[in-house]
Amino acid sequence: MNGYDMKTSDVSSEQYDFFAFLSRMRYISRWGLMRNTVPENIQEHSLDVAVIAHALVMIRNTYFNGDLDPNRAALYGIFHDASEIFTGDMPTPVKHFNPNFKRSFHQLEERARRKLLAMLPPELAREYEPLFFFESEEEYVRIVKAADKIAALTKCIEEEKSGNLEFRRAGAEHLEYLTASRLPEVRYFVEKFLPGYRLSLDELKLG
Repeated sequence: MNGYDMKTSDVSSEQYDFFAFLSRMRYISRWGLMRNTVPENIQEHSLDVAVIAHALVMIRNTYFNGDLDPNRAALYGIFHDASEIFTGDMPTPVKHFNPNFKRSFHQLEERARRKLLAMLPPELAREYEPLFFFESEEEYVRIVKAADKIAALTKCIEEEKSGNLEFRRAGAEHLEYLTASRLPEVRYFVEKFLPGYRLSLDELKLG
């Protein structure tokens, strides 16, 4: 007995493709309009966002009297771009081309998330749905958006370190946005942790 006492007759023979589709996040490239020294996919980016979102909540709770759940923030970060399995990574200038297109694209993203959830058994879909639709959780939305910007900035820094100036303007714009953030945990991260991304391995402090 393994503690998972489910009778064979209770297990549906139907198969579900949810996780197989999620695994394909690694094939969706980011920064499609820009020359990349090191290609980045949305699976890699989502892990970065999850780690940083978790860190931002930890910083808030530790230094700024916050009471959010860092694990919840990390989960939102993991799934925040899952719809791009179907839509691809739309470059920001295209996504914001005009209000009508932006609105239509958001509707497309919602349909893509619903399509993914439909690839789960109904009972599991209900459990996963809050991870895909957390727009009403305003504090977490702000955290994940900031984490997304920080992750994008670290990518820009990485490219500049490789001598690729294609990302210089994007990096400057992300840094300006983050420096002006109203979230103290974001400014803390930028001040205390971001400089390390600009260092070589030999320059990083190993303890």
